[in-house]
Amino acid sequence: MKSMKKSVKIALGVLVVLMAIGLGCWICQQTFGLGITGMSNGTSWGLYICLFLLFVGLSAGGLIVASAGSVFHIEDYEKIALPAIVTSLSCILVAGALVLVDLGGIARIWRMLTGPNFMSPLVWDLCVITLYIIMNIVELVFLVSKKEGAAHKQWVASCIALPVAILVHSVTAWILGLQIGRDWYSSIMAPLFVVSALDSGLGLLILALFGLRKGGWFEVPDRLFSKLAILLATVVALDFYFVFCEVLASAYPQEEHVLQTLGEMFFGSTAPFFWLEIILLVVSFIMLASKKRRQNMKIIGWASAFVVVSVFCKRVWLLFSSFIHPNIAYGPGISSGSLSARLSSGDQIWAVTSNYAPTLPEIMVALAVISFGVTVFIVLIHKLLPKYKEAHADQVAELAQEAAAERAGK
Repeated sequence: MKSMKKSVKIALGVLVVLMAIGLGCWICQQTFGLGITGMSNGTSWGLYICLFLLFVGLSAGGLIVASAGSVFHIEDYEKIALPAIVTSLSCILVAGALVLVDLGGIARIWRMLTGPNFMSPLVWDLCVITLYIIMNIVELVFLVSKKEGAAHKQWVASCIALPVAILVHSVTAWILGLQIGRDWYSSIMAPLFVVSALDSGLGLLILALFGLRKGGWFEVPDRLFSKLAILLATVVALDFYFVFCEVLASAYPQEEHVLQTLGEMFFGSTAPFFWLEIILLVVSFIMLASKKRRQNMKIIGWASAFVVVSVFCKRVWLLFSSFIHPNIAYGPGISSGSLSARLSSGDQIWAVTSNYAPTLPEIMVALAVISFGVTVFIVLIHKLLPKYKEAHADQVAELAQEAAAERAGK
């Protein structure tokens, strides 16, 4: 742990290159505006917000596991608190950065700070994300501290962080659920987001722990992975149930515009993402439902990866299905805002459907932000894990001894 492995240094080098390329694309975006992305008047949120919704959810698993372990004194969860919170912090920093790049110009970012509109759910979300980041940092500080009373302070911080973690995903859902002009308008949107955040966050945490164990950074016994897999299977089942409830409540009234959106989900352009999510949720639940299969670490790893991919698919169909058919009655459509529309005349400037595909600059900016999050994770683990092992030597030793005993038993 004193020096990084060569493979890690190479990975960091690749991440820095991706960040540099993305920075250049972001500068172009500052120069030419959001017109260089695939977004338009019809689809005003694109890859940035899609990934924002994903990474807000991915941040849930780590903080909730660590905070719940501290608040309710679940010893197994307390032992993996540092990797869990580092995962959470890295993901929420990515989510916050994606919101900032989606705002477009730097002046808009400044106006969010100097003149926020508190009637906007987006402002609510930025506030709770900021609080969420602060709580992650506070918990990390107390976790690696060897000062007397640090454990109690960390418990107090966990008591605050746990409801904040639920709140941040609820507010993110309200950004969509409070928009009556779109088919996201739903009271179940917040519970749906919280549950999908839990399963995707847990899936990512399990994958991160596998990576740390394989790299020799942090020992985690198979038994603990099996215990996390039980929790993951439970929230996957809840996620599937909430998706069913949302689709049923949307389809039952037989409203024409809603049926158009559902048609896109079931048979249209976003259908591959919808059905892939359903398939992956069912498959991952089957993989984790059996006690025997939960003892196989490869099965747990693949099931966790399937859950993360399934929630990404959910974010795609949930966000973009409602953009395809503008909800405008008795009108010719909307002006797409594209260059071809601006050069047209008469009815040709209007569009009755919206199409979206991310552009290369948009993809590179998003990759740069994700690379930033991965870099934060690697650096924090490298810097803080030795301190955590010193401050919690007994717990870390127990994990190492249990993992060694399992290997000897095999």
